[in-house]
Amino acid sequence: MATRFPALARLKKGRETWKQIKWTWLPESNREAGDSVVRNFLLHWFPAKVTRQSLSWNYSFWLGTISAVLFFILIVTGIPLMFLYVPSVERAYLSVKDLEFKVSFGWFLRGLHRVSAHLMVAAVFLHMVRVFLAGAYKNGTAANQNRQLNWIIGVALLLFTLLLSFTGYLLPCDQLAYWAITVGTNIASSAPLVGEKMRFFLLGGHTIDQNTLIRFYVLHCFFLPMGVLLLFSYHMWRVRKDGGLACVDQLSLEQKKEGAQPIKSKTYSLLGITSGRTVHVETSIIDEDKHTVASSPNLTRRLLVATLATLAVAALLTILFHAPLEEAANPSVTPNPAKAPWYFLWLQELVTDTTFTIAGITINGAFIGGILLPGVLVLAAIVWPYLDKSSVRAVGVWMATERRKQNIVFLIVVAAILILTIVGTYLRGPYWNFYWPWQSWPTIPRHF
Repeated sequence: MATRFPALARLKKGRETWKQIKWTWLPESNREAGDSVVRNFLLHWFPAKVTRQSLSWNYSFWLGTISAVLFFILIVTGIPLMFLYVPSVERAYLSVKDLEFKVSFGWFLRGLHRVSAHLMVAAVFLHMVRVFLAGAYKNGTAANQNRQLNWIIGVALLLFTLLLSFTGYLLPCDQLAYWAITVGTNIASSAPLVGEKMRFFLLGGHTIDQNTLIRFYVLHCFFLPMGVLLLFSYHMWRVRKDGGLACVDQLSLEQKKEGAQPIKSKTYSLLGITSGRTVHVETSIIDEDKHTVASSPNLTRRLLVATLATLAVAALLTILFHAPLEEAANPSVTPNPAKAPWYFLWLQELVTDTTFTIAGITINGAFIGGILLPGVLVLAAIVWPYLDKSSVRAVGVWMATERRKQNIVFLIVVAAILILTIVGTYLRGPYWNFYWPWQSWPTIPRHF
C-alpha cells in the first residue's frame, strides 16, 4: 500500500511525527499527562499536578509569570539591538537614530525593548506587593520550607531589575539619558564614606564619558542579565522545594481540619511517589482528583495565555507610545528640571522633601532621602519575614485579619512611594518647583 500510494504514506508519517511532538503538550489521558512532565525538558519546571487554586487568576494575578515573560522579551529584543548599537560616545546616539529612522521596524524593536523594561520594573514590584499582602513569604506547617530565603531572593531580583533598567537608560546618549544618569549617580554619591567611590566606580571617572558608557553597556548586556537569570532560576527551584504557592498550605490545613484520612496504600505528593517527612508529603492533597489537575495541558495553556497577553500589551503600548529620543547628550546644556528615571523619581522627590535648614544648618536631604530611608526600607524588607510572628493560618491568605496592622503599614509605604513618584513625574517643574496640573510652567531660557 505504501509503495502504491507514497503520498498517503508520507501523510501518515507526518501525522505520527506531529503526534510525537505535541503529545506532551496535549496529552490524551492521565497517564500521558504524568509522563509529559518526565519526558519534556521544558515541563520539568513544573510538578505533574497543580492545585486548581494555584491556577486561579485572582490569587497571584500571574505577576511572576508576567515578569519572567517580560525578561525574555528583553533578551529576544536585546540581542539584535546589540548588533545594531555602537557603544561609543561619538557613535552611540547616531546608531540609535539610525535604528529609529533607517532600520526596518527598528523603532518597534527599540520601543518594545524599552516598554518591556518599564513594565518589568512595575510587574516585579507588584509581584512583591502581592506576596507580602498574601503572607506568602512565611513557611507553612511542612518541613524543610524556606520561603523567607525566597523572599530575599525576590528583593534581590527587584534591585537587579532596577539596575538593569538604569544601566540601559544611558545607552541612547541623548539629553534625557545623560541627565537622568547624572541625577541618579549624584544621589548615590551622597552615601557616607563610600558615596564618591561608588559614583567613581559606576562612571569610571568623575564625568559621564566613554568609560561610563562601556561600563553601563557591559553591565546591561551581560552581568546584570546573567544575575537575573541565575536568581530567577533559583527562585523557581525554591518555589518547587517549598511545595508550590502558599495557597497549597492552606488547602492542606483545611483537609487536616476536616480530618480527612489518606489511603494507607498510597503516598500522596504533588511530585509523585515519595517517602519520609518532606515538604511535598506534608503539603500533599488527600483528594487529588477534587483539588488538583494535570500540569499539562492545564498549566501550560494558562502560561500560553499569560505569555500572549503580556506580549500583546507590550506591543500595543509600543505602538501607542513612541520611545523618546531627544537631542544628543550635551553636558553644557542642563535641562530644567533634570529628572531621574521614573522609577527613581520617588527618591529624587524624597531628597527634596528631606532637605531643610534649621538654625542656619542645612540638613543633607540627598543622604536622608536618597540613601538612609531607602536603605532602611530594603533592610526592613529583608528581615521582615523573620519578624512576622503571625500563625500559619495567615500563610497564603490575602489580607489576613491577624496581619492587618502590618499590611496597613506596608500599604502606606507603597502608597507613599507611588505618590512621590506621581509628584516627581507630573507636578515638578523648573527649578524643581511644585506646579498643579492646571498651572502653566514659566518659560526658562536654555543655559550654555
